[in-house]
Amino acid sequence: MTPLDLGEALSAAGGITAGDPDFVIIRLYRDGTIYQVPLVAYLENPSIQNITLVGGDSIFVDTAFDLAKAQGYFEQQIRLAEFRQSSREAALTQLNAEVALRRATSQEGRTNFETRLALDAVVRDYVYLAGEVGVQGRYTLPFERRASLADALYDEAGGVPTNTGNIAEVYVLRDTQTGSGIVAWRLDARNAANLVLATQFELRPNDIVFVAEQPVTAWNRVIQQITPSVITSTVGAATN
Repeated sequence: MTPLDLGEALSAAGGITAGDPDFVIIRLYRDGTIYQVPLVAYLENPSIQNITLVGGDSIFVDTAFDLAKAQGYFEQQIRLAEFRQSSREAALTQLNAEVALRRATSQEGRTNFETRLALDAVVRDYVYLAGEVGVQGRYTLPFERRASLADALYDEAGGVPTNTGNIAEVYVLRDTQTGSGIVAWRLDARNAANLVLATQFELRPNDIVFVAEQPVTAWNRVIQQITPSVITSTVGAATN
């Protein structure tokens, strides 16, 4: 927007016509203050003519020295400015009240949701971890975000114990939802490059992640189960 100065504004309004310049006063109302400039001073001083006007300025040219008329005009401008200010304050108050209400509603909803979540009253989807994992249990699928096989194994289960788990036998078991059986995927993580597949495999609700035991682990467990029986049999034979 091109700036408008006082001289341009008066010229655009038709200029100033007065019989005696000594009795002409230019009054500028700005932000609650009235500035009065005699016409003689205005004509002799170009800097006054070049005063840049701003939004809300009002100009009154008194050619008859009618102070009552000028006073009435500026009182009207002041009341109008006060009304506008009052309207802005009322609108701002209403806006603040609306924002506060929405924040309170949002906070109440968040608090209620967190309470329901803590009481396990929110429906969640789970993946179940079994076999030779660090911690057997269930992994809670996140809200509105995908979770991968790697997330379940290393975030919740604590990884696969290398002394008992067979990283060549990592399975994901999934119901086909048609009653026709179960689909199983196998991951051989002996090759570290295959672990990338674990970060790309998206889990679904009720999937079962199963890690098989190492052959030596299975054999040790068989021995542990047999040994007490052998000891018992030996003790029984000795007693007889």
